[in-house]
Amino acid sequence: MKTIAIIPARYASTRLPGKPLIDMLGKPLIQRVVEQAQKVLDNVVVATDDERILSAVESFGGRAVMTGKDCPSGTDRCREAYEKIDNSYDVVINLQGDEPFIDPSLILQLSKAFEDPKIDIATLAVPFPQDSTFEALNNPNSPKIVLDNSGNAIYFSRSVIPYLRNEDRDTWASKHKYLKHIGVYAFRSTVLKEVTSLKQGTLEKCESLEQLRWLEAGYRIKVIETDHATIGIDTPEDMKKAINLLKNQGE
Repeated sequence: MKTIAIIPARYASTRLPGKPLIDMLGKPLIQRVVEQAQKVLDNVVVATDDERILSAVESFGGRAVMTGKDCPSGTDRCREAYEKIDNSYDVVINLQGDEPFIDPSLILQLSKAFEDPKIDIATLAVPFPQDSTFEALNNPNSPKIVLDNSGNAIYFSRSVIPYLRNEDRDTWASKHKYLKHIGVYAFRSTVLKEVTSLKQGTLEKCESLEQLRWLEAGYRIKVIETDHATIGIDTPEDMKKAINLLKNQGE
């Protein structure tokens, strides 16, 4: 399978403006994400809406393309970038631009999922710790997934699913393996074009989760379970923690 990773990177961010260019021990955040992907893929492209990010990527030898400022989602930005490059790939991985600790092995697993011709889309999930409180499970910023017996997504929700009847809520995580969605996606290139042409469905409007649009339209989403939890960066506090982690790793 010929695979490309596309990393959407916007300059504007409500909580952390200019996030892709923030210095992390001598390298901008976006460079650290690119370098993780390059450990396992030869083809890695940053899709950005800002000349400053484009220049930064090119300055460290990376590849970037300009996309419009009005892309409604990272998935739409990936499609626009894909159409501007040599789009002869089988698989397109939409890698988050604020995941400098993404395990390269997960990128490979996403690509290999498409050896099954039935799979349209692949994504990642990590189990909640068994000692998680109900408050942690109930965090709407940590979408949950339920799967069928083949490991395909049945539903994603910001609510706690499934509901454990007749159990104390703070024991739910020890009674059932709850899966937290990691927002990294891989698409067959043909499917990427199709899903970004779909209109919003009822479920997506309810939960504000774009993957529900794809499920509602009948696409099959393979969920790869991992114990390698990623560390996203959304706030200045997240960035401080990430830099401290790099220091502890000897970076």
